[in-house]
Amino acid sequence: MPDPFDFDRPKRYAVMGNPIGHSKSPAIHTAFAKQCSIDLEYTAIQVDPGGFAQAVGNFRASGGAGLNVTVPFKVEAYELAQRLSERAQQAGAVNTLKFEADDGLFGDNTDGAGLVRDLADNLGIDLTGKDILVLGAGGAVRGILGPLCAAGPKSIMIANRTSVRARELAETFSGACPVTGCGFNTLAGHRFDLIINGTAASLAGEVPAIPAAIFAADALAYDLMYADSPTAFMDWALAFGAGRAVDGLGMLVEQAAESFQIWHGVRPETAPVIRMLRPPG
Repeated sequence: MPDPFDFDRPKRYAVMGNPIGHSKSPAIHTAFAKQCSIDLEYTAIQVDPGGFAQAVGNFRASGGAGLNVTVPFKVEAYELAQRLSERAQQAGAVNTLKFEADDGLFGDNTDGAGLVRDLADNLGIDLTGKDILVLGAGGAVRGILGPLCAAGPKSIMIANRTSVRARELAETFSGACPVTGCGFNTLAGHRFDLIINGTAASLAGEVPAIPAAIFAADALAYDLMYADSPTAFMDWALAFGAGRAVDGLGMLVEQAAESFQIWHGVRPETAPVIRMLRPPG
């Protein structure tokens, strides 16, 4: 079996998901490695449903040192990991696996940390005392709530088409900060400083069924999805009062930098990579 800890050969890393052809992770980690003078190979691997555990084992046996994990395998990665970070336990999902020298498997979740760093460092948003609305109650939202709470907001409201899921998720995080859950139909009359779209509506060019008048002055609309052009949610938000609207490309790069640091012990500079992926103009 190839030894992933043999430093005479490039370390092998990959991202696993389905679909995976659109992934920017290989370009991001290749740029990070060049910046930090680290010799590695990073590829994208599509995995069939039901085949994740075997794919991880095969990758490790072939000399793999670590993996990023994306939809729909983050919960399976959580269940597969033998040791979990606190934020992975909080999220109930793993997006970063590190193969340890003792044959152990360490799981972490860098999504929320990536979001908060993008908001703070790249967008200049101080979350302290802010009223935040998070749309959706799925795995993407669960992964960001812990770090959002730790940033000290005044309140977080989780709104979902099915209100019971939002309330259940709010209860899970209620000890971390003031979190409530509701349905889309009860948002009228509320105003928020930051609205985060954690639904998959943008994939279909749609917008969650929420009231238009929910933006406080200078509010930021943030779509966890990213695309080469503004998402439907971003366009809608700007049309109905948001001060700014951005997609999740910055979060993607920042969460990748967190993974890179877990694997290599050094944090790369993210701004040049964000500029590389989205040149100005």
